Amino acid sequence: MLVLVALGQSGEIRQRGSAGLGEGMPAREAALARGFVLGEDDRIDEKTEEDFRRAGLSHLLAVSGQNVTLLALLAMPLLGALGIPLRERLVWVLGLIAVYVPVAGAGPSIQRAGVMGAMGLLATLGGRRASRLYALALAAVVTLAIDPRIAGDVGWQLSFAAVLGILLLASPLWERLVGALGQGRWRRALAEGVAVTVAATLATAPLIAFHFETLSTTTLFANVLALPAVAPAMWLGMCAAALAQLPGVPLAPLNGLDALLLAYVAQVAEWCAAPEWAELEVHLDGEGLIAAYLGLGAGILVFWRWPRAVAAVVALALGCWLPLPWPGGAAADPPARGLRVEVLDVGQGDAILFQPAGAPAVLVDGGPPGDGLAHKLSEAGVDRLGAAIVTHDQSDHAGGIEELLGAFPVDRLLFARLHRGLLARAAALGTDPQRIAEGSELRVGGLRLRVLWPPPELLGAPTVGSDPNQLALVIEARWRDFSMLLTADAEAEAVPLEPGPIDVLKVAHHGSDDAGLASLLERARPRLAVISVGDDNPYGHPTPGTLATLRGHGVPTLRTDEGGNIAIEVGPHSMRLDR
Repeated sequence: MLVLVALGQSGEIRQRGSAGLGEGMPAREAALARGFVLGEDDRIDEKTEEDFRRAGLSHLLAVSGQNVTLLALLAMPLLGALGIPLRERLVWVLGLIAVYVPVAGAGPSIQRAGVMGAMGLLATLGGRRASRLYALALAAVVTLAIDPRIAGDVGWQLSFAAVLGILLLASPLWERLVGALGQGRWRRALAEGVAVTVAATLATAPLIAFHFETLSTTTLFANVLALPAVAPAMWLGMCAAALAQLPGVPLAPLNGLDALLLAYVAQVAEWCAAPEWAELEVHLDGEGLIAAYLGLGAGILVFWRWPRAVAAVVALALGCWLPLPWPGGAAADPPARGLRVEVLDVGQGDAILFQPAGAPAVLVDGGPPGDGLAHKLSEAGVDRLGAAIVTHDQSDHAGGIEELLGAFPVDRLLFARLHRGLLARAAALGTDPQRIAEGSELRVGGLRLRVLWPPPELLGAPTVGSDPNQLALVIEARWRDFSMLLTADAEAEAVPLEPGPIDVLKVAHHGSDDAGLASLLERARPRLAVISVGDDNPYGHPTPGTLATLRGHGVPTLRTDEGGNIAIEVGPHSMRLDR
């Protein structure tokens, strides 16, 4: 009901918002704010408008589905950098779109922009590629149902081209740019923003050339340079327009901050519009447009086939050439010793060793009994464990550690559930037993191990759905910018996980079938997956379905049954395999 009332009074709401955006701002920035938020470009001076056109930034001055989609998607990495989980980010952005439509005036074009933006966001965030395509098709049906003539609208066409480009290109480009820019929450957010911007810019370039007979040669560079300021400027403008509906609210402080961001975007437009070659006249007919998109499609296929080479070209074009460390190859310079991670070959079981420089080693699980775990640790250069963690009380995880106690120094034994015999033995041998659960954290030097599952209240139950694997400890390991998710035997289909982007995934339950794996890969986007599994095991692990899912998401995968121990050397902002 409130939304309907707002739509009915949209003219008054828009007028108050327009007046509010001019309070306490210089004339040029006030005009840009009205263009960004309300699509009012009539007060923008000719010089500024020409700069934005020549720099390929004109889309920022018009309310369109492309603009709303792009701004919504740029909001996602910034909210992610603040630690907000994916689902909550989605709710926040959809809420912003719902508020934005009446504030911007709720005219037919703005309503279409809101629908397009929301559907485009849902399409690009779908768990599987088929889900994304379905959401994109649904967006077409919804917008055509509202107005069948919209198919001939340039903004509608640009919206779909932008969303499709983001769907196809943003995720693989993000993965490679993370390798170039390094790890860390803000670096990942920057990589995601750049990937979305580059994908949308490339996908809409042929349509812009076709409809407007011009093509900006600096648009890619301009959009990336403007990227850090665009979404915050839009949000601040939306807040000012919304607060302007309340009498007496001082808007000058908010607008003053927004003016700084808008001035920066205008400066980027001026820089990128300055060269004589910044804009080319292009005359494309229908056949030329088809040929342009066929060429773009061929480029996408090349990108999928040789992604590192393409990412290197993009990085070079953006002036940020950096070595691209990638699992299976080394960076230009090997990383300084900081953390060594080894997935030990213990047959059909798990054993993962962390050796942070200058601190005691930590072992997560010990594999089955009878595999000579103490000897393997000695070969790895470990003479003492600061802690041994048992993810769950089954022989393929706890058996090796039970044999280790008394034969090898272990300071602490951490667990969620463990049989009394092992607990009594640990205490008798001077090893401190400690129960842990979701929220528990272990710090050893610069290494941090945080328990993500199970919650304490579940540990009193005998099972979850009669499967003890669902109570296995799931742990996130972090050292500086490096992150690894240790899933033990807890498949994603049964255990709710929101780890955020990670570098390495230890595939759950030795690679057994997991209906939730695809969704986890979409959320976590690992650079490498490792499977701890025994050679010729009777369970058929890893299963063909799990391997196919990993391949389908482009995740390089290593297995202990094929290559023995898997060792990863981690340095500041880089990682490499130690073969």
